[in-house]
Amino acid sequence: MFSKACEYGIKAAIFIALKSYQGERVSLKDIAAKIDSPEAFTAKILQKLAKNDIVDSIKGAAGGFEIEKHKIASIQLAKIVDAIDGDSIYIGCGLGLNKCSEDHPCPVHHKFASVREELKKMLESTNLEELALGIKSGASYLKT
Repeated sequence: MFSKACEYGIKAAIFIALKSYQGERVSLKDIAAKIDSPEAFTAKILQKLAKNDIVDSIKGAAGGFEIEKHKIASIQLAKIVDAIDGDSIYIGCGLGLNKCSEDHPCPVHHKFASVREELKKMLESTNLEELALGIKSGASYLKT
């Protein structure tokens, strides 16, 4: 449902949030290793997250990526998805057809509309804080 870049972006943001709660900045290398993503691809994703004010990129010897603690709870997954994939998840065809609309629907168009609406609600009501704390408690994992 999400692009690979978006999957990596969500995982990276969660990992950075977790480390930020611990008062740590994380390097590109550490992020890529933790989320099983190629470094160059991860760097491009992190650039998008930084450009959209989701993560902070600090240069220099003590640099790395972080999220200010007070911002973590206010960053919804919808913002990350929008930064990386735009609104394609909400408007694209469920079967990937180029032309799919109310007037010319694909076979799953009407059923997929309710799935899309639930996904949008979930993305807008889920924030980085709850996801990072889930990892910290051991209730969820970023890697198998």
